[in-house]
Amino acid sequence: MHRFPTAATRAATSVALVAALAGCSSAPLSGGIAAGVDPAFLGGGPMPTPEATIEPHPGSWETIDVPDDFSVIMIVADESAATTTIADAVEAWADRENVDLDTLTAANDDELIDRIAEATAAAPDVVIGAGAGVVDEFAYGTAGHLDQQYLVVGAQLGEPTENVTAAIWPGATFRGTGITDDEQDASAVTPARALDAVSAGVASILQGLTGIVVSLPA
Repeated sequence: MHRFPTAATRAATSVALVAALAGCSSAPLSGGIAAGVDPAFLGGGPMPTPEATIEPHPGSWETIDVPDDFSVIMIVADESAATTTIADAVEAWADRENVDLDTLTAANDDELIDRIAEATAAAPDVVIGAGAGVVDEFAYGTAGHLDQQYLVVGAQLGEPTENVTAAIWPGATFRGTGITDDEQDASAVTPARALDAVSAGVASILQGLTGIVVSLPA
């Protein structure tokens, strides 16, 4: 666990992100792919519309560099084996990328609401929700903060706003209580797949591809 980033650090990182995202929103290249977006990350498909799903080519997310002084706050809302594996993957990714990571935990829905507010107020580059336990409250707590980027790993929101991206794979596709029909499989949440999902989700945000679902293979 690391310290919260200073205001100066957040400001410097924000400048870098604005520059990066500005490049992503510039004029499209041939085929309708925006400049700054790796076509392989789109899996050969077109630029996604809001709430769309993309299927990146394996490993394409590894070509996207994470900026220096990138800051993340992770929220963990349950102690299931799947969520623990995802949280461990976020920590492993943060260590690998030299990311400033802080973790907040919640024991119930009321605490989760408070943790979402706390993380948002700290204004990191990304707030990561680990696993299915955050989904129901993220659906309400993120929509009013469109200037903050959120990433849900191993689950997804039923109707995400433009600032909420999800990284999922077969067996880790929960969409919310009363919404999800497909069976969830805790054994599908492996350290390797969870680490790829974190990397792919952040890579999507860094390319300006937000408010979508990044779907990885099993």
